[in-house]
Amino acid sequence: MAPLGGPKAGSPEGRLSGRVALVTGASRGIGRAVARRFADEGAELVITARTQGALEELDDEVRATGHTCVLVACDLRDLDTIERMGAAVFERFGRLDVLVANAAQLGVLSPLHHIDPATWEATIAVNLTANWRLIRSFDPLLRISEAGRAIFVTSGAAQLPIPYWGAYATTKAALEMMVRTYAAEVAKTSVRANLVNPGATRTRMRAEAFPGEDPERLKPPESVTDLFVELASAACVRNGEVVDAG
Repeated sequence: MAPLGGPKAGSPEGRLSGRVALVTGASRGIGRAVARRFADEGAELVITARTQGALEELDDEVRATGHTCVLVACDLRDLDTIERMGAAVFERFGRLDVLVANAAQLGVLSPLHHIDPATWEATIAVNLTANWRLIRSFDPLLRISEAGRAIFVTSGAAQLPIPYWGAYATTKAALEMMVRTYAAEVAKTSVRANLVNPGATRTRMRAEAFPGEDPERLKPPESVTDLFVELASAACVRNGEVVDAG
């Protein structure tokens, strides 16, 4: 993991001005769109993804708008990396105001009894266990914030059993219960935790799941960012909800 550094950013006009936000899976799709929007809203960004080059491309786009962000290239399957990242964010900023846990993987669409154990374990590691480690690592930093906000990305697959979606759907259903439990645990604090179901969105994962689908008929990732800004704002009072982006 690269050390955190670089100048701070922030716009006095934005709804997230001065708020420190960490976005996982920020190199493409919804994570990228959310990071761009948060920058426009004045947030001080920490962005993570597996690919350094993709993060640098996003950083160039953010810098072109007059903002900066901190890049952390890491694989969330290396769970100890999350602990180190939490320590580094505390050292750099002293708190975390917004956690957007967006990173996920589809795994494989297959009958349950055909799934390779390594694929099953990797899907659980990224979609569920890494999010638990994010809670474990960043809960103390969110509590330091005057208005800590945690946002997790779920899917309609969590609610409806669909043949061959067992690995992905199982992780998302478990994620929803975990986040709702966490929300109940922090209900009497200044922290709020919610889930966003973005619905059918033009992303690489959607293309993997539905290769014959026309992506131009789907809404772009940018269309769901208003909801993320709402849930990330200090004024948000929602807690323990699964919010559909439509």
